[in-house]
Amino acid sequence: MLIVALTGNYGMGKSFVLSAFRDLGAVTLDSDRIVALLLKEEWVIGEVRRLVGPEAVNPDGTLDKKTVARKVFQDRELKKKLEGFIHPLVFERVNDFIGKIKDRNRIVIVEVPLLFEGSYQKDFSKVIAVSAPEGTALERLERSGVTREEALSRLRSQMPIEQKRAAADYVIENGGSKDETRRQVGEVYRLLGGEMKKGGQRP
Repeated sequence: MLIVALTGNYGMGKSFVLSAFRDLGAVTLDSDRIVALLLKEEWVIGEVRRLVGPEAVNPDGTLDKKTVARKVFQDRELKKKLEGFIHPLVFERVNDFIGKIKDRNRIVIVEVPLLFEGSYQKDFSKVIAVSAPEGTALERLERSGVTREEALSRLRSQMPIEQKRAAADYVIENGGSKDETRRQVGEVYRLLGGEMKKGGQRP
């Protein structure tokens, strides 16, 4: 089994690339989805409330994600504390899922946005970085309902994409057409298959 991390910055199309790998037969895991599920658990909401403040929780007991996001991206120390709480829980779920895969002759792609920021790359055999021009990323974020100010704040809170590109084993350029992105995904998937045949496995 080859365990691969997929990373990149906000608005650069990691989810689309992950789905393209899934279409080719890879087992895929979206850590953002895992986070979303965790943030529905009562005890997790309670800890977020303790870290962020009572305004983090709606009157019905659910998490006010917009308030949490706004505060986190305005306070680097708070962001670090929240990530320190959430990230180990996410990787616990990821490891549990991988451990239950019966067919060990599979390529597993795990989307981890803050891979390098958290120094998690050591837990993976290979790293793929998804890259797109900042202007394209800003447009995508704005189309999804994020204000330009918030989009810029989010992008600035992450390691520059140039550094992620340099540190990755493979780079997928996702600033053009979907067909071109799929072509690159296919080529990387072929190369990963070769790595697995050579005996590549999780560190």
